[in-house]
Amino acid sequence: MRVALVMGTSAGGTGRHVHDIVSGLVGAGHDVVVLAPEGELDRFDYAGTGAATVGLAVSDRPHPVRDAQAVSVLRSVCRGADVVHAHGARVGALATLALAGQDVPLVVTLHNASPGGGLAGRVHAVLERVVARGADLVLGVSADIVATQRRLGASRAELAVIAAPPPPSVTRDRWAVRHDLGIEPRTLLLVTVARLAPQKDLGLLVDAVGEMLQRHDIDVVAVVAGDGPDRERLQARIDSAGVPVRLLGQRDDVADLIAAADAVVSTARWEGQPVGLQEALHAGAAIVATDAGGTGAVVGDAAILVPVGDVASMARALTDVLLHGAVRDDLRSRSIARGGELPTSADALEVALTAYRSVLP
Repeated sequence: MRVALVMGTSAGGTGRHVHDIVSGLVGAGHDVVVLAPEGELDRFDYAGTGAATVGLAVSDRPHPVRDAQAVSVLRSVCRGADVVHAHGARVGALATLALAGQDVPLVVTLHNASPGGGLAGRVHAVLERVVARGADLVLGVSADIVATQRRLGASRAELAVIAAPPPPSVTRDRWAVRHDLGIEPRTLLLVTVARLAPQKDLGLLVDAVGEMLQRHDIDVVAVVAGDGPDRERLQARIDSAGVPVRLLGQRDDVADLIAAADAVVSTARWEGQPVGLQEALHAGAAIVATDAGGTGAVVGDAAILVPVGDVASMARALTDVLLHGAVRDDLRSRSIARGGELPTSADALEVALTAYRSVLP
């Protein structure tokens, strides 16, 4: 089978997923070409898998000239493919335009929901409509994306399967982590792994910790591993509230932090198939998370889920986990079991091949 895989810029998860599929396809003897921005081709070393690569000048924002050039490249390179698989709304829409009038099936995986209002939200809504009307099959990383595509008239929309990351290596014990963080051995530790951006709603963490400490005398520190555009605003909110929440910045010891946590917390407004929570499941962590996007489908019964943006519910859930060791132990047992059920690279490849075969003439 001749397969063209197309992607734009990636925060990491999409690129790793595409790399998994490309590696599997090449290993199974398929003829594969990857079209992506030059930086992404180098970052994920798609050529190292044995696939052919073609540079594609696309970014995360519309650009009439570059987008027209990208459509031209896609039309030329994909003309002889048996199937084209695009990842993301931007390149999915460009691939739809490029393949118009060609008898080449198109599969599009959507990795993100709409960013909300404003110009970005309006642009994303247009891209979603183009994909829904032009793709032979749309795969969404969460049920809400699938539902949106069906509402927009997609001929077929189904859930995508993304391989979970392998269990991370832990290099330090929980006591060493606490020592390095400058907290006492008996201090309870909440860990959040997130980009400091509106989608992650880290203000909810600040408010929930504040409400919890108003009601209970708990020796706790919450740390956030990650960086992003909201750092200054979030730090100001932490300082104003006077709560024990620390922004650690980008870290290379996330596995150690998760393993040392009394609870791992996600406050996101939306998630697809969150990598940080998959790592927490592998680590057997007690998890408290908002029931956002595909989070519930990833964690199953191995987490306490609360409504998105609900400060009171988040504060109650954190209190329950921190004050009751039996609750933590139960969640940890459930996490270990759930971690063993997460999809593998082989699962993701099989789903992709099934999708390709289903759209072939």
